[in-house]
Amino acid sequence: MDLNNTKILICDDSVLSRKQVMDAVNSFAEGATYIEAKNGDEAVALYKEHHPHLVFMDIVMPEKDGTTALSEIISYDSDALVIVISSIGTQGQLKMAIENGAKDFIQKPIDRAQLKRVLEARLRLGGN
Repeated sequence: MDLNNTKILICDDSVLSRKQVMDAVNSFAEGATYIEAKNGDEAVALYKEHHPHLVFMDIVMPEKDGTTALSEIISYDSDALVIVISSIGTQGQLKMAIENGAKDFIQKPIDRAQLKRVLEARLRLGGN
């Protein structure tokens, strides 16, 4: 899958989790540019600066949680493509994320096949 000219913002307070998302995407796609944020404040600022095509957002983070950051990004750009990736995947969290504008939800640990399906569907890409 070719992701050339695709900017992906990954927001998670864990460096390891950000790397796992990048590694998962890179296992079936190439060419993406990654932007990393360690909290919701950084995610909102980097979104406004870089206008990424896709955002992966954790929910539980210091300084500003993912739910608040998601709402601020959607308020700034109602077309933002935000996918929540979290280990706290309760039905309530999923419902709140979708109500706040998330386009999808992926449970940690990341299932690469699910991630690939989400990318193909949301970025309208064909698999290679």
